[in-house]
Amino acid sequence: MSSLLRAAAILFLKNDMRLSIIIPCFNERATIEQLLDRVAACPHEPKDIVVVDDGSSDGTGQLLLELAKTRDFRLFSHEKNQGKGAAIRTGIAEALGDIVIVQDADLEYDPQEIPKVIAPILDGRADVVYGSRFIGGEAHRVLYFWHRVGNGVLTLLSNMLTDLNLTDMETCYKAFRSDIIKKITIEEERFGFEPEVTTKLSRIPGVRIYEVGISYSGRTYAEGKKIGMKDGFRAIYCMFKYRFRT
Repeated sequence: MSSLLRAAAILFLKNDMRLSIIIPCFNERATIEQLLDRVAACPHEPKDIVVVDDGSSDGTGQLLLELAKTRDFRLFSHEKNQGKGAAIRTGIAEALGDIVIVQDADLEYDPQEIPKVIAPILDGRADVVYGSRFIGGEAHRVLYFWHRVGNGVLTLLSNMLTDLNLTDMETCYKAFRSDIIKKITIEEERFGFEPEVTTKLSRIPGVRIYEVGISYSGRTYAEGKKIGMKDGFRAIYCMFKYRFRT
């Protein structure tokens, strides 16, 4: 095959791979509409937008029902709040795409950067890609010092247990080949999803994991940030639990 034909074949495969964007959502009425607009504008087609309302109590669920009448996304709902991991588990089960990526319902991560995150999968180099907030030259909002220290400690401990060299294990932007992530049983209900899936991925023979630098516009607790210290301790527990369980 000539180089021109090979390039054309790669381009065709890129455009033919459907992307499922999973949006776990809990009490995000203030941001969800704008976030959906940004996701819809993400320059990748075809895409499958899956929103999971995790028992919101602030009117997010009602707003999503109205938006679903005019927007191109599929909505699934939990009657009671179960946690981010549970919402992602529902989203993965319903995803139709060849590639799956997680997108938080707030505005901390920019959907315009999704093509950059999934590019190593489209190119055939990677099976999984993490969007790292700590590499590259993208813009980052300056916030909590101890959150950054805690993230570094959790990533370091995860790397020690998995023998990976990630820079940002706790990132939201994780993209997977669908056939890879659908083989993994997600057990964690809350933010333990991050160390659980990382540990389980590290135990799959031959899985190729990449990182790419992304921007980050973090929010304060007053603006709706939910993760806390107890989630950090749970993350440590999950690392050991899933690393040493047979």
